[in-house]
This record gives sequence, structure tokens and C-alpha cells, in this order.
Amino acid sequence: MPHRLTRRAALGLAFALPALSALADVSQDDMALVERARGYLQRISSAKGRFTQTDPAGHVSAGVIYLRRPGRARFEYDPPSGLVVASNGFRVAVLNRRLGTLDAYPLFATPLGILLSKDIRLDKDVEIGRLTRRPGGFSVIARDAKKKNEGQIAIDFTDAPLALSGWTITNPQGGATKVTLQDFGPSAAKPNSFFELAPTTPAAPASDDN
Repeated sequence: MPHRLTRRAALGLAFALPALSALADVSQDDMALVERARGYLQRISSAKGRFTQTDPAGHVSAGVIYLRRPGRARFEYDPPSGLVVASNGFRVAVLNRRLGTLDAYPLFATPLGILLSKDIRLDKDVEIGRLTRRPGGFSVIARDAKKKNEGQIAIDFTDAPLALSGWTITNPQGGATKVTLQDFGPSAAKPNSFFELAPTTPAAPASDDN
């Protein structure tokens, strides 16, 4: 499995989490399904699962995702990647353990903030263009209502039982980053400190000595 994972790819994962909002041309039946999905997301309090991410170039990475609503999430990428992405309720931080760097962004400025907010609600910020059904599940296709030329997200759910199964972000150039969740479900709540990241000492290069 290739591990050519960049900070930008990590942000694509964390910031691509779903927000459900204003409808475009969606039928009444589809609207009911969208509302069911919104209610499911609203009920998540603490959850954990594995994720697999494939970027537009076909590079694959994987790791563990932790959610604790409201406000907190953490993505830990498997070695040899040194990336950890976490929200502490106020900011999203990207830590590169291999380089010892830490970058932070306001949580409210990302779609992650909508998923982790206390109340996930239908509003006018995101336009749902359509809903597609497939055996065993469905996908909600959405985009920023004010920036319609900046790509879209397809949010994937299983149907029985209803569960978030992943998402795909398509950028304006048509490149898609796909995230698939495995074994995603309720878990014991992690403490606040688990979602706090701080700069670290860069990891030492591997030694050739036996």
C-alpha cells in the first residue's frame, strides 16, 4: 500500500466530512432519506472506525478515525505516515510527527465544524443536488451553494443499518479523493486531552545498524 500522503491530502480527509443542507431538485422521498441521514449524524456522540483514503493519483493511505460530538475528532494515519489531524472543538490541527510541524485552522471555517456542531441542521450553505441509491445504501451529492464551481462531495451511507460509510470529494478539476470507513460505530468517549495536538520533536531517521 503506497503511503505518499501529503498535508493537503490529510486536510482533504478531515475537512470533507459531511454537512446536510438546502435542497435543489430532490424528491419528497429522497428528502425523507436525507432527513433520516441527518438525524443519524445528529445522534452520533462518540464513535471510532478505520478509514482508507485514495487520492486523485491513486495513492492509498489508511488509519483510525475517532469522533466525539460536539466539537472533537481525530484522524491517525498508519505508519510510515507521521500525520495526525485533530479538532479540539475550536481549531483543526495537522501534526506531522516525522517533521515536528503543527498547522492549525479555525474549526468553524471547515465542513468538519458543521458535522461536529451541537445541532446539525438544514440551512442554506450547502446545496444538495441529488441522491443516488445503490444496493444496500445511498449517497447524498452536495456542494457549496455559494461556490458551485469549487467541487462537490458525495456522502455515502449504508441503509440497513443506517450508517456513515464514507465520502468522496471531487475538486474543480475533476480529481476525486475517496474515503471509505470500516467498522465505524459507537465507542467509549476519549478525554479532551486526546484531541489536543502539540508540536513534537522530528522523528529520527531509521538506523541501518542491526
